[in-house]
Amino acid sequence: MRLIILAAGEGKRLRPYTEKLPKCLVNLKEKSLLSHQLSSINKCNISHDDIALVGGYKSELLERLSIKTFINPKYSSTNMVSTLFCAKDFMQSDEDLIISYGDIVYEEKVLRTLMSSKAEMSVVADEKWERLWRLRMNDPLDDAETFIMDDDCLIKELGNKPTTITEVQAQYIGLIKVRADMIQKFKEIYKQIDKSLHFRGQDFDNMYMTSLIQYLIDYGWQVKASLIKNGWLEVDTVEDLESYDQMSKETLDSYCRL
Repeated sequence: MRLIILAAGEGKRLRPYTEKLPKCLVNLKEKSLLSHQLSSINKCNISHDDIALVGGYKSELLERLSIKTFINPKYSSTNMVSTLFCAKDFMQSDEDLIISYGDIVYEEKVLRTLMSSKAEMSVVADEKWERLWRLRMNDPLDDAETFIMDDDCLIKELGNKPTTITEVQAQYIGLIKVRADMIQKFKEIYKQIDKSLHFRGQDFDNMYMTSLIQYLIDYGWQVKASLIKNGWLEVDTVEDLESYDQMSKETLDSYCRL
Protein backbone atom coordinates (compact mmCIF):
# COMPACT_ATOMS: atom_id res chain seq x y z
CA MET A 1 0.00 0.00 0.00
CA ARG A 2 1.36 3.40 -1.00
CA LEU A 3 -0.03 6.77 0.04
CA ILE A 4 0.40 10.23 -1.48
CA ILE A 5 -0.54 13.37 0.45
CA LEU A 6 -1.27 16.41 -1.72
CA ALA A 7 0.11 19.51 0.00
CA ALA A 8 1.10 22.00 -2.70
CA GLY A 9 -1.59 24.69 -2.43
CA GLU A 10 -1.18 28.14 -0.94
CA GLY A 11 -4.09 27.87 1.48
CA LYS A 12 -5.19 31.44 0.82
CA ARG A 13 -8.43 31.01 2.76
CA LEU A 14 -6.42 30.03 5.83
CA ARG A 15 -4.35 33.20 6.01
CA PRO A 16 -2.79 34.46 8.25
CA TYR A 17 -2.10 30.88 9.42
CA THR A 18 -0.55 30.00 6.06
CA GLU A 19 1.57 33.11 5.63
CA LYS A 20 4.66 31.19 6.73
CA LEU A 21 3.48 27.58 6.57
CA PRO A 22 2.06 25.21 3.97
CA LYS A 23 -1.53 24.33 4.74
CA CYS A 24 -0.78 20.82 6.00
CA LEU A 25 1.53 22.19 8.72
CA VAL A 26 -1.11 24.47 10.24
CA ASN A 27 -1.99 23.33 13.76
CA LEU A 28 -5.35 21.94 14.83
CA LYS A 29 -5.58 21.29 18.56
CA GLU A 30 -1.81 21.67 19.01
CA LYS A 31 -0.81 19.24 16.24
CA SER A 32 -0.36 19.92 12.55
CA LEU A 33 -2.90 18.56 10.09
CA LEU A 34 -0.10 16.42 8.67
CA SER A 35 0.72 15.00 12.11
CA HIS A 36 -2.91 14.05 12.63
CA GLN A 37 -2.94 12.27 9.26
CA LEU A 38 0.33 10.46 9.90
CA SER A 39 -0.98 9.26 13.25
CA SER A 40 -3.95 7.55 11.56
CA ILE A 41 -1.77 6.25 8.72
CA ASN A 42 0.71 4.72 11.14
CA LYS A 43 -2.09 2.97 13.03
CA CYS A 44 -3.04 1.32 9.74
CA ASN A 45 0.49 -0.11 9.40
CA ILE A 46 1.39 1.77 6.24
CA SER A 47 5.17 1.95 6.18
CA HIS A 48 6.87 5.32 6.46
CA ASP A 49 8.76 4.47 3.27
CA ASP A 50 5.45 4.05 1.44
CA ILE A 51 4.29 7.63 2.14
CA ALA A 52 5.04 10.61 -0.11
CA LEU A 53 4.19 14.31 0.04
CA VAL A 54 3.72 16.53 -2.98
CA GLY A 55 4.59 20.09 -2.02
CA GLY A 56 4.70 23.44 -3.72
CA TYR A 57 4.03 26.48 -1.55
CA LYS A 58 6.65 26.71 1.23
CA SER A 59 7.86 23.29 0.11
CA GLU A 60 11.23 23.76 1.81
CA LEU A 61 9.47 23.17 5.12
CA LEU A 62 8.14 19.83 3.86
CA GLU A 63 11.52 18.80 2.49
CA ARG A 64 12.95 19.08 6.02
CA LEU A 65 10.67 16.28 7.15
CA SER A 66 11.81 12.68 6.90
CA ILE A 67 9.18 11.89 4.26
CA LYS A 68 9.77 11.38 0.55
CA THR A 69 8.78 14.65 -1.14
CA PHE A 70 7.91 15.58 -4.71
CA ILE A 71 7.48 19.19 -5.83
CA ASN A 72 4.94 20.84 -8.09
CA PRO A 73 6.93 23.86 -9.33
CA LYS A 74 3.77 25.28 -10.93
CA TYR A 75 1.69 25.04 -7.76
CA SER A 76 0.47 28.64 -8.05
CA SER A 77 -0.99 28.15 -11.55
CA THR A 78 -2.19 24.52 -11.41
CA ASN A 79 -4.62 22.47 -9.35
CA MET A 80 -4.81 19.22 -7.37
CA VAL A 81 -4.64 16.74 -10.28
CA SER A 82 -1.49 18.34 -11.69
CA THR A 83 0.01 18.15 -8.21
CA LEU A 84 -0.83 14.46 -7.94
CA PHE A 85 0.88 13.52 -11.18
CA CYS A 86 4.09 15.24 -10.10
CA ALA A 87 4.43 12.03 -8.06
CA LYS A 88 3.62 9.64 -10.90
CA ASP A 89 6.93 7.81 -10.42
CA PHE A 90 5.81 6.93 -6.88
CA MET A 91 2.73 5.12 -8.25
CA GLN A 92 3.66 1.44 -8.60
CA SER A 93 1.58 -1.23 -10.33
CA ASP A 94 2.22 -3.85 -7.65
CA GLU A 95 0.69 -1.83 -4.80
CA ASP A 96 -2.65 -0.15 -4.14
CA LEU A 97 -2.42 3.64 -4.06
CA ILE A 98 -4.17 5.93 -1.60
CA ILE A 99 -4.44 9.63 -2.42
CA SER A 100 -5.18 12.08 0.39
CA TYR A 101 -5.76 15.81 0.40
CA GLY A 102 -3.44 17.62 2.78
CA ASP A 103 -6.14 19.74 4.44
CA ILE A 104 -8.19 16.95 5.98
CA VAL A 105 -7.82 14.85 9.12
CA TYR A 106 -9.49 11.51 9.65
CA GLU A 107 -9.81 8.70 12.13
CA GLU A 108 -8.07 5.37 11.67
CA LYS A 109 -11.43 3.68 10.95
CA VAL A 110 -12.00 5.97 7.95
CA LEU A 111 -8.72 4.92 6.37
CA ARG A 112 -9.35 1.24 7.15
CA THR A 113 -12.74 1.44 5.44
CA LEU A 114 -11.02 2.69 2.29
CA MET A 115 -8.20 0.14 2.49
CA SER A 116 -10.68 -2.74 2.66
CA SER A 117 -12.37 -1.83 -0.64
CA LYS A 118 -11.70 -4.11 -3.62
CA ALA A 119 -13.09 -1.75 -6.28
CA GLU A 120 -11.04 -0.46 -9.24
CA MET A 121 -11.23 2.96 -7.65
CA SER A 122 -12.73 3.80 -4.27
CA VAL A 123 -13.76 7.18 -2.91
CA VAL A 124 -14.47 7.89 0.76
CA ALA A 125 -17.83 9.63 1.14
CA ASP A 126 -19.58 10.84 4.28
CA GLU A 127 -23.26 9.94 4.50
CA LYS A 128 -23.66 12.31 7.49
CA TRP A 129 -21.94 15.19 5.71
CA GLU A 130 -24.78 17.65 6.32
CA ARG A 131 -24.12 17.61 10.07
CA LEU A 132 -20.54 18.80 9.53
CA TRP A 133 -21.48 21.28 6.81
CA ARG A 134 -24.09 22.93 9.04
CA LEU A 135 -21.40 23.43 11.65
CA ARG A 136 -19.20 25.16 9.08
CA MET A 137 -21.73 27.31 7.19
CA ASN A 138 -25.30 28.55 7.26
CA ASP A 139 -26.39 26.87 4.03
CA PRO A 140 -24.79 23.43 3.46
CA LEU A 141 -25.48 23.66 -0.29
CA ASP A 142 -23.16 26.68 -0.57
CA ASP A 143 -20.07 24.46 -0.59
CA ALA A 144 -21.44 20.97 -1.24
CA GLU A 145 -21.03 19.00 -4.46
CA THR A 146 -23.32 16.49 -6.12
CA PHE A 147 -22.77 12.86 -5.21
CA ILE A 148 -25.12 10.35 -6.81
CA MET A 149 -24.64 6.59 -6.59
CA ASP A 150 -26.61 3.46 -7.42
CA ASP A 151 -27.79 0.69 -5.08
CA ASP A 152 -24.35 -0.95 -5.28
CA CYS A 153 -22.64 2.28 -4.15
CA LEU A 154 -21.15 2.80 -7.61
CA ILE A 155 -20.82 6.53 -8.22
CA LYS A 156 -22.62 7.96 -11.22
CA GLU A 157 -22.04 11.68 -10.70
CA LEU A 158 -19.97 13.88 -8.41
CA GLY A 159 -18.51 17.33 -8.32
CA ASN A 160 -21.29 19.45 -9.79
CA LYS A 161 -23.17 22.23 -8.04
CA PRO A 162 -26.30 20.75 -6.41
CA THR A 163 -29.68 22.47 -6.45
CA THR A 164 -31.22 20.24 -3.76
CA ILE A 165 -30.03 18.12 -0.85
CA THR A 166 -31.29 15.00 -2.65
CA GLU A 167 -28.47 15.37 -5.17
CA VAL A 168 -25.96 14.90 -2.35
CA GLN A 169 -26.34 11.32 -1.15
CA ALA A 170 -22.95 11.62 0.54
CA GLN A 171 -20.01 14.00 0.34
CA TYR A 172 -16.57 13.19 -1.09
CA ILE A 173 -13.94 13.98 1.55
CA GLY A 174 -10.68 14.00 -0.44
CA LEU A 175 -9.52 10.43 0.13
CA ILE A 176 -9.22 7.95 -2.77
CA LYS A 177 -7.80 4.50 -3.46
CA VAL A 178 -6.71 3.15 -6.86
CA ARG A 179 -6.33 -0.63 -7.01
CA ALA A 180 -2.86 -1.87 -7.91
CA ASP A 181 -3.84 -3.44 -11.22
CA MET A 182 -5.39 -0.12 -12.33
CA ILE A 183 -2.37 2.07 -11.58
CA GLN A 184 -0.79 1.85 -15.02
CA LYS A 185 -4.14 2.52 -16.72
CA PHE A 186 -4.67 5.43 -14.33
CA LYS A 187 -1.43 7.04 -15.47
CA GLU A 188 -2.03 6.25 -19.13
CA ILE A 189 -5.55 7.70 -19.19
CA TYR A 190 -4.37 10.91 -17.58
CA LYS A 191 -1.53 11.20 -20.10
CA GLN A 192 -3.95 10.66 -23.01
CA ILE A 193 -6.52 13.30 -21.99
CA ASP A 194 -6.90 16.00 -24.64
CA LYS A 195 -5.05 18.97 -23.13
CA SER A 196 -7.30 21.43 -24.99
CA LEU A 197 -10.42 20.26 -23.16
CA HIS A 198 -12.05 22.15 -20.33
CA PHE A 199 -13.54 20.47 -17.27
CA ARG A 200 -16.31 22.29 -15.43
CA GLY A 201 -14.85 25.59 -16.56
CA GLN A 202 -11.24 24.65 -15.76
CA ASP A 203 -8.45 23.98 -18.24
CA PHE A 204 -6.45 20.76 -18.11
CA ASP A 205 -3.80 22.08 -15.69
CA ASN A 206 -6.48 23.25 -13.28
CA MET A 207 -8.79 20.24 -13.43
CA TYR A 208 -10.46 19.40 -10.14
CA MET A 209 -9.98 15.92 -8.68
CA THR A 210 -13.72 15.33 -8.91
CA SER A 211 -13.52 16.11 -12.64
CA LEU A 212 -10.85 13.46 -13.10
CA ILE A 213 -12.92 10.93 -11.16
CA GLN A 214 -15.98 11.77 -13.28
CA TYR A 215 -13.85 11.42 -16.43
CA LEU A 216 -12.85 7.91 -15.31
CA ILE A 217 -16.48 7.00 -14.55
CA ASP A 218 -17.52 8.19 -18.02
CA TYR A 219 -14.57 6.25 -19.46
CA GLY A 220 -16.03 3.08 -17.97
CA TRP A 221 -14.33 2.67 -14.61
CA GLN A 222 -16.27 1.33 -11.66
CA VAL A 223 -15.75 3.90 -8.92
CA LYS A 224 -17.25 2.83 -5.62
CA ALA A 225 -18.16 4.88 -2.56
CA SER A 226 -16.53 3.78 0.70
CA LEU A 227 -19.21 5.13 3.00
CA ILE A 228 -18.57 6.60 6.45
CA LYS A 229 -20.57 8.51 9.04
CA ASN A 230 -18.38 11.46 10.09
CA GLY A 231 -14.96 10.65 11.59
CA TRP A 232 -13.12 13.35 9.65
CA LEU A 233 -12.72 17.13 9.38
CA GLU A 234 -11.84 19.50 6.57
CA VAL A 235 -9.80 22.59 7.42
CA ASP A 236 -10.29 24.90 4.47
CA THR A 237 -10.85 28.31 6.04
CA VAL A 238 -9.94 30.37 9.08
CA GLU A 239 -13.53 29.92 10.24
CA ASP A 240 -13.17 26.12 10.06
CA LEU A 241 -9.97 26.12 12.08
CA GLU A 242 -11.15 28.53 14.75
CA SER A 243 -14.50 26.78 15.09
CA TYR A 244 -12.81 23.43 15.76
CA ASP A 245 -10.24 24.96 18.10
CA GLN A 246 -12.95 26.57 20.20
CA MET A 247 -14.82 23.28 20.68
CA SER A 248 -14.47 21.18 23.77
CA LYS A 249 -12.77 17.84 23.26
CA GLU A 250 -16.05 16.03 23.83
CA THR A 251 -17.87 18.05 21.18
CA LEU A 252 -15.07 17.74 18.64
CA ASP A 253 -14.84 14.00 19.30
CA SER A 254 -18.44 13.64 18.19
CA TYR A 255 -17.28 14.72 14.72
CA CYS A 256 -13.74 13.30 14.66
CA ARG A 257 -11.54 11.83 17.36
CA LEU A 258 -8.12 13.43 17.00
